[in-house]
Amino acid sequence: MVKAGSAVDDFVNQLLPHLTAGDIIIDGGNSLYTDTERRVKTLSAQGVHFVGCGVSGGEEGARYGPSMMPGGSPGAWPHLREMLQAVSAKADGVPCCDWVGEGGAGHFVKMVHNGIEYGDMQLICEAFHLMHDGLGLGYEEMSAVFGEWNKSELESFLIQITSDILKFQQDGHYLVDRIRDAAGQKGTGKWTVEASLDMGIPVTLVSEAVFARSLSALKEERLRASKILVGPKTAGFTKDKTEILEHLKKALYGAKIISYAQGFMLFSEASKTFNWNLNMGAIATMWKGGCIIKSAFLGDIRKAFDRNPNLENLLFDSFFTQALAQAHPSWRLILSESILIGLPVPALSSALAFYDGYRCERLPANLLQAQRDYFGAHTFELLDNPGVYKHVNWTGQGGTTSSTNYQA
Repeated sequence: MVKAGSAVDDFVNQLLPHLTAGDIIIDGGNSLYTDTERRVKTLSAQGVHFVGCGVSGGEEGARYGPSMMPGGSPGAWPHLREMLQAVSAKADGVPCCDWVGEGGAGHFVKMVHNGIEYGDMQLICEAFHLMHDGLGLGYEEMSAVFGEWNKSELESFLIQITSDILKFQQDGHYLVDRIRDAAGQKGTGKWTVEASLDMGIPVTLVSEAVFARSLSALKEERLRASKILVGPKTAGFTKDKTEILEHLKKALYGAKIISYAQGFMLFSEASKTFNWNLNMGAIATMWKGGCIIKSAFLGDIRKAFDRNPNLENLLFDSFFTQALAQAHPSWRLILSESILIGLPVPALSSALAFYDGYRCERLPANLLQAQRDYFGAHTFELLDNPGVYKHVNWTGQGGTTSSTNYQA
């Protein structure tokens, strides 16, 4: 478990002179999955098994068992299975550890886990911001709200620790109020976004969560901007506090569903791209205990894939379809109110935009394609003749030459 990048290669090179055919190296750090793919191929040529094993759980996982996501050389798994499953966390008696797939599959699943973690944390932070600045709640009051939410469909490790954090005091002050609002990151969220761009999957919520951290890091600029840039004069929510909190709870749940749906869309595409045959239900089980995003909600995801192992998208499962139908009116109200009082909600907003875009039968990309063809002869397809690309001389002054088609 060393830092991702060259440190892993350096360590492997130190080990190699002492290894013989059939030996196994396990990388339990947060390596980029493409690096793991390369190491698996390189070492297999030397007869050495390489396993990229995603590990999540932090301090609690270290003490009581983490979630583990091994992948790489399949010949290693029979030797490791009993040991890794014995030390992993258990959810309803089932080990939160199973073989993910060949090559970089294990580290890919851990990368997406971390991306979803970014999204979950940002959503919770936005809810906290709305409670604190929009409703004017105190820290004990907010802690109690998150504590109650942890007894609902939002039950999760991150909701639980948020409740603990908000009421924690040091030297007579609430500690979180004294922490500088500039977030750090180690790269796995960014890698998730880069992978989603490479594969053409709109993992928009994680993207906004990554950029929210980047924006928070501009602390000195934000201090100057706060004294220059003008926003709404309304100080906070005008609706009843209890009503707003109930709407906020539903909005948070709806956005969480979208975040996980996008993550599993990325899994589906990666599984096809790399021939990994990822087991979606098993991934949900691996995350149900031990890891940072463990939650009761993951059991609902497992049930969705149990009902239909070939489920195209989580949003097509009746449980999640109904949950979003109930959540979206509250979600819209929260976003409207937040915009009116000038509080930023990038993750909540992007999640609803995705939901509305995904359920939209016809998007304005027809105009976009016409624009691309007008200025760059990039061609377009007609509704009644898909698969056939055309170019039009829009001005009467252009030519007939068109661009070739390719996915960049």
